[in-house]
Amino acid sequence: MMQHALPAEDQPAHADPPAFKSTTGLLPLCSDVGLLVALLAACLATAGSLFFSEVWGWIPCVLCWYQRILMYPLVAVLAVGILRRDPAVYAYVLPLSLAGMAMSLYHYLLIKTDLFPPPACQAGIPCDVDYLNLFGFINIPFLALLAFAIISVGVALQSAAPAPNPDADGHASLLRHGMLRAGAVAVIILGVMGVFWLLAQAEMQRVQAWLGWGLL
Repeated sequence: MMQHALPAEDQPAHADPPAFKSTTGLLPLCSDVGLLVALLAACLATAGSLFFSEVWGWIPCVLCWYQRILMYPLVAVLAVGILRRDPAVYAYVLPLSLAGMAMSLYHYLLIKTDLFPPPACQAGIPCDVDYLNLFGFINIPFLALLAFAIISVGVALQSAAPAPNPDADGHASLLRHGMLRAGAVAVIILGVMGVFWLLAQAEMQRVQAWLGWGLL
Protein backbone atom coordinates (compact mmCIF):
# COMPACT_ATOMS: atom_id res chain seq x y z
CA MET A 1 0.00 0.00 0.00
CA MET A 2 2.87 2.39 0.66
CA GLN A 3 4.32 1.95 -2.82
CA HIS A 4 1.72 4.35 -4.25
CA ALA A 5 3.14 7.27 -2.22
CA LEU A 6 6.73 6.85 -3.40
CA PRO A 7 6.41 8.24 -7.00
CA ALA A 8 5.69 11.67 -5.52
CA GLU A 9 9.44 12.09 -5.07
CA ASP A 10 9.87 12.03 -8.84
CA GLN A 11 7.35 14.81 -9.53
CA PRO A 12 9.75 17.81 -9.14
CA ALA A 13 11.92 16.42 -11.93
CA HIS A 14 8.98 16.60 -14.39
CA ALA A 15 7.69 20.02 -13.28
CA ASP A 16 8.23 23.02 -15.59
CA PRO A 17 10.44 25.79 -14.29
CA PRO A 18 8.38 28.70 -12.88
CA ALA A 19 10.18 31.24 -15.09
CA PHE A 20 9.20 29.34 -18.23
CA LYS A 21 5.55 29.30 -17.19
CA SER A 22 5.50 32.99 -16.40
CA THR A 23 6.99 34.07 -19.71
CA THR A 24 4.89 31.85 -21.96
CA GLY A 25 1.50 32.45 -20.35
CA LEU A 26 -1.27 34.70 -21.58
CA LEU A 27 -0.46 37.55 -19.20
CA PRO A 28 2.53 38.87 -21.22
CA LEU A 29 0.39 38.77 -24.36
CA CYS A 30 -2.42 40.67 -22.63
CA SER A 31 0.18 43.13 -21.34
CA ASP A 32 1.45 43.88 -24.85
CA VAL A 33 -2.08 44.27 -26.21
CA GLY A 34 -3.00 46.46 -23.25
CA LEU A 35 -0.11 48.82 -23.93
CA LEU A 36 -1.03 49.11 -27.61
CA VAL A 37 -4.68 49.78 -26.74
CA ALA A 38 -3.57 52.38 -24.19
CA LEU A 39 -1.45 54.11 -26.83
CA LEU A 40 -4.38 54.03 -29.27
CA ALA A 41 -6.70 55.56 -26.66
CA ALA A 42 -4.19 58.32 -25.89
CA CYS A 43 -3.75 59.12 -29.59
CA LEU A 44 -7.50 59.19 -30.22
CA ALA A 45 -8.12 61.42 -27.21
CA THR A 46 -5.33 63.81 -28.20
CA ALA A 47 -6.32 64.03 -31.86
CA GLY A 48 -10.01 64.23 -30.98
CA SER A 49 -9.54 67.13 -28.58
CA LEU A 50 -7.51 69.03 -31.18
CA PHE A 51 -10.19 68.32 -33.77
CA PHE A 52 -12.90 69.71 -31.48
CA SER A 53 -10.99 72.93 -30.77
CA GLU A 54 -9.06 73.59 -33.98
CA VAL A 55 -11.56 72.35 -36.58
CA TRP A 56 -14.97 72.74 -34.96
CA GLY A 57 -13.89 75.77 -32.93
CA TRP A 58 -15.01 74.48 -29.54
CA ILE A 59 -13.04 76.59 -27.07
CA PRO A 60 -11.75 74.41 -24.20
CA CYS A 61 -12.51 75.47 -20.66
CA VAL A 62 -10.01 75.50 -17.79
CA LEU A 63 -10.87 71.94 -16.70
CA CYS A 64 -10.56 70.80 -20.31
CA TRP A 65 -7.05 72.23 -20.40
CA TYR A 66 -6.15 70.39 -17.19
CA GLN A 67 -7.29 67.12 -18.79
CA ARG A 68 -5.31 67.90 -21.93
CA ILE A 69 -2.19 68.57 -19.86
CA LEU A 70 -2.57 65.11 -18.33
CA MET A 71 -3.44 63.36 -21.62
CA TYR A 72 -1.03 64.78 -24.20
CA PRO A 73 2.24 63.56 -22.57
CA LEU A 74 0.85 60.01 -22.40
CA VAL A 75 1.26 59.59 -26.16
CA ALA A 76 5.01 60.14 -25.93
CA VAL A 77 5.43 58.25 -22.64
CA LEU A 78 3.56 55.17 -23.88
CA ALA A 79 5.31 55.23 -27.26
CA VAL A 80 8.77 55.39 -25.68
CA GLY A 81 7.84 52.76 -23.09
CA ILE A 82 6.68 50.35 -25.81
CA LEU A 83 9.74 50.97 -27.98
CA ARG A 84 12.10 50.42 -25.04
CA ARG A 85 9.96 47.56 -23.72
CA ASP A 86 10.22 49.21 -20.33
CA PRO A 87 8.67 46.96 -17.65
CA ALA A 88 8.15 50.01 -15.41
CA VAL A 89 6.22 52.17 -17.88
CA TYR A 90 3.16 51.88 -15.63
CA ALA A 91 5.02 53.90 -13.00
CA TYR A 92 5.18 56.85 -15.39
CA VAL A 93 1.69 56.48 -16.87
CA LEU A 94 -0.57 55.66 -13.92
CA PRO A 95 0.00 58.94 -12.02
CA LEU A 96 -1.13 60.91 -15.08
CA SER A 97 -3.98 58.59 -16.09
CA LEU A 98 -5.44 58.25 -12.59
CA ALA A 99 -5.26 62.00 -12.04
CA GLY A 100 -6.94 62.43 -15.42
CA MET A 101 -9.71 60.03 -14.41
CA ALA A 102 -10.35 62.03 -11.26
CA MET A 103 -10.37 65.34 -13.15
CA SER A 104 -12.66 64.00 -15.90
CA LEU A 105 -15.06 62.47 -13.39
CA TYR A 106 -15.23 65.74 -11.48
CA HIS A 107 -15.86 67.65 -14.73
CA TYR A 108 -18.55 65.16 -15.79
CA LEU A 109 -20.36 65.34 -12.46
CA LEU A 110 -20.04 69.13 -12.50
CA ILE A 111 -21.97 69.23 -15.77
CA LYS A 112 -24.48 66.46 -15.20
CA THR A 113 -25.27 66.87 -11.49
CA ASP A 114 -25.57 69.51 -8.79
CA LEU A 115 -23.08 67.84 -6.44
CA PHE A 116 -20.44 70.57 -6.85
CA PRO A 117 -20.70 74.35 -7.09
CA PRO A 118 -19.52 75.71 -10.45
CA PRO A 119 -15.87 76.74 -10.34
CA ALA A 120 -14.89 80.33 -11.01
CA CYS A 121 -13.38 80.00 -14.48
CA GLN A 122 -11.46 83.20 -15.15
CA ALA A 123 -10.64 82.59 -18.82
CA GLY A 124 -12.34 81.09 -21.85
CA ILE A 125 -15.79 79.68 -21.23
CA PRO A 126 -17.57 78.38 -18.11
CA CYS A 127 -16.57 74.85 -17.13
CA ASP A 128 -20.19 73.66 -17.04
CA VAL A 129 -20.81 74.32 -20.76
CA ASP A 130 -21.72 71.09 -22.56
CA TYR A 131 -20.71 71.13 -26.22
CA LEU A 132 -21.61 67.48 -26.81
CA ASN A 133 -24.55 65.52 -25.42
CA LEU A 134 -25.11 62.13 -27.06
CA PHE A 135 -27.81 59.85 -25.65
CA GLY A 136 -28.10 62.13 -22.65
CA PHE A 137 -24.84 61.04 -20.98
CA ILE A 138 -21.97 61.05 -23.51
CA ASN A 139 -20.11 64.36 -23.50
CA ILE A 140 -16.48 65.42 -23.81
CA PRO A 141 -15.56 64.79 -20.12
CA PHE A 142 -17.15 61.33 -20.44
CA LEU A 143 -14.99 60.55 -23.48
CA ALA A 144 -11.91 61.78 -21.62
CA LEU A 145 -12.82 59.64 -18.60
CA LEU A 146 -13.23 56.61 -20.85
CA ALA A 147 -9.84 57.21 -22.48
CA PHE A 148 -8.06 57.65 -19.13
CA ALA A 149 -9.73 54.48 -17.81
CA ILE A 150 -8.67 52.43 -20.86
CA ILE A 151 -5.10 53.70 -20.47
CA SER A 152 -5.07 52.87 -16.75
CA VAL A 153 -6.33 49.33 -17.32
CA GLY A 154 -3.86 48.78 -20.15
CA VAL A 155 -0.81 49.73 -18.12
CA ALA A 156 -2.18 47.91 -15.06
CA LEU A 157 -2.02 44.69 -17.08
CA GLN A 158 1.58 45.54 -17.92
CA SER A 159 2.40 46.06 -14.24
CA ALA A 160 0.98 42.62 -13.38
CA ALA A 161 2.95 40.82 -16.10
CA PRO A 162 6.41 39.38 -15.35
CA ALA A 163 9.43 41.26 -16.61
CA PRO A 164 10.66 40.14 -20.06
CA ASN A 165 13.10 37.24 -19.82
CA PRO A 166 15.57 37.20 -22.73
CA ASP A 167 16.50 33.58 -21.91
CA ALA A 168 12.93 32.35 -22.30
CA ASP A 169 11.34 31.37 -25.57
CA GLY A 170 8.83 34.21 -25.32
CA HIS A 171 6.34 32.98 -27.93
CA ALA A 172 3.50 34.62 -25.97
CA SER A 173 5.09 38.05 -26.23
CA LEU A 174 3.61 40.10 -29.05
CA LEU A 175 6.27 42.85 -28.91
CA ARG A 176 9.41 40.77 -28.34
CA HIS A 177 11.10 42.12 -31.50
CA GLY A 178 12.16 45.74 -31.87
CA MET A 179 10.86 46.01 -35.43
CA LEU A 180 7.42 44.81 -34.33
CA ARG A 181 7.33 47.39 -31.56
CA ALA A 182 8.40 50.21 -33.86
CA GLY A 183 5.94 49.16 -36.54
CA ALA A 184 3.03 48.93 -34.11
CA VAL A 185 3.77 52.35 -32.61
CA ALA A 186 4.14 53.94 -36.05
CA VAL A 187 0.91 52.41 -37.36
CA ILE A 188 -1.09 53.61 -34.36
CA ILE A 189 0.27 57.17 -34.24
CA LEU A 190 0.43 57.79 -37.98
CA GLY A 191 -2.89 56.03 -38.56
CA VAL A 192 -4.76 58.16 -36.02
CA MET A 193 -3.10 61.34 -37.31
CA GLY A 194 -3.98 60.42 -40.90
CA VAL A 195 -7.62 59.68 -40.10
CA PHE A 196 -8.14 62.96 -38.25
CA TRP A 197 -6.29 64.89 -40.96
CA LEU A 198 -8.69 63.47 -43.54
CA LEU A 199 -11.64 64.33 -41.29
CA ALA A 200 -10.34 67.89 -40.91
CA GLN A 201 -9.94 68.27 -44.67
CA ALA A 202 -13.44 66.96 -45.28
CA GLU A 203 -14.87 69.30 -42.66
CA MET A 204 -13.13 72.34 -44.15
CA GLN A 205 -14.40 71.43 -47.62
CA ARG A 206 -17.91 71.10 -46.22
CA VAL A 207 -17.69 74.53 -44.58
CA GLN A 208 -16.36 76.09 -47.79
CA ALA A 209 -19.21 74.52 -49.75
CA TRP A 210 -21.76 75.90 -47.31
CA LEU A 211 -20.15 79.32 -47.57
CA GLY A 212 -20.38 79.13 -51.35
CA TRP A 213 -24.04 78.19 -51.13
CA GLY A 214 -24.74 81.01 -48.68
CA LEU A 215 -25.75 78.62 -45.89
CA LEU A 216 -23.26 80.08 -43.39
